[in-house]
Amino acid sequence: MSEVHVSRRARLRDRCAASTAHDGPADAVLVSSPSNVRYLTGRAVQGGVLLLGPDGHDTLFCPPGESAGGAHPADDLREAAPPADAAQTEPGAAAGVPSGPADAAPAGSAGSAGAAGAAGDAAVAAARLAAESGARALAVEEHHLTVARHRALGAAAPALRLADLGLAVEQQRLVKDEEEISALRVAAEITDQALGELLESILVGRTERHLALELDRRLIDHGAEGPAFPTSVATGPHSGLAGHRPTDRRVEEGDFLTVRLGARYRGYRCQIGRTFVIGTAPDDWQIELYDLVFAAQRAAREALEPGVECREVDRAARQVLEGAGYGQALGSTTGQGVGLEIGEDPRLSPAAMGKLDACVPVTVEPGVHLPGRGGVRIDDTLVVRPQADGGPELLTITTKELLAL
Repeated sequence: MSEVHVSRRARLRDRCAASTAHDGPADAVLVSSPSNVRYLTGRAVQGGVLLLGPDGHDTLFCPPGESAGGAHPADDLREAAPPADAAQTEPGAAAGVPSGPADAAPAGSAGSAGAAGAAGDAAVAAARLAAESGARALAVEEHHLTVARHRALGAAAPALRLADLGLAVEQQRLVKDEEEISALRVAAEITDQALGELLESILVGRTERHLALELDRRLIDHGAEGPAFPTSVATGPHSGLAGHRPTDRRVEEGDFLTVRLGARYRGYRCQIGRTFVIGTAPDDWQIELYDLVFAAQRAAREALEPGVECREVDRAARQVLEGAGYGQALGSTTGQGVGLEIGEDPRLSPAAMGKLDACVPVTVEPGVHLPGRGGVRIDDTLVVRPQADGGPELLTITTKELLAL
């Protein structure tokens, strides 16, 4: 993958040399968003920042005590760390790579509110290196930096013009290559395995919290780095709630049970949501509600196609629910993009702008919650594909049949 990361950084450098999103051309780029750093380097470093320097060299700054594991020979990516004091440089600093003046000392990590601007900040050290390397303008991710950290960059390198990179990296991340989609497939396989094993166990009498912890353990057992987002298990009156946090409520006969989880594999995240009934057979109202949400989810999945407006996918699901009087129950979105984050672009919502592209992974996740009774959610992760290639690729394949457990 090292050649892929070199190519990604080259594309970003070319874009910024021509013009950043808002403030004109920049001859150096500072990337501080953790997901964007990982996308451009393939490395997850707590508090790390990436500098694309004006001299054509790319440097990954690791906070003191952190390491990205060394550069791959084909990657041409240097590593550096802010120096501890005037007499000693922190372990892990790359030889021959300036990493800031001697007054830098270990301090905050990337994105830490209030810590930015202090000596030892990797972003400050990167800005100084950019200035020392002859940069005139530095593009930064203003949407990620705190105000204090932005001021610290300006104070550390006053000769640099700070430009706003905007969402340039996020836009570059939108369409996934086959390596990324392959990682998402593995994440989905792990998620399906973990959920399938849970369904084979005894559920009645166990708490939501206990089941969520068991799912997290099973994800890791099957090779995940961890959960893609906080695992949600919701029973009875909690079922169908999108952001429910597990409680000590116990699973009871007759409950709807909604489970939402996802694995994180090589940084890439998927999402699945399923609803089941606890007991021998569901009630009529449970069958009717489940069939309605299933129909809405199927309509949205069938609408996924390159060139389709994002809001049309939302409309497909929303019309089904509105026809049954549950239009307001859907919430603000029918789905969203996934990749290195849950909740990337595109958004599948009534106000969404833009059209879908091929090779864009998204969730389709309609749901209805009836206060005091519970509800249904059905979530899948899919990759947008043209009809000539078989249509949208379903990554999460756990059955959507209404099972009585």
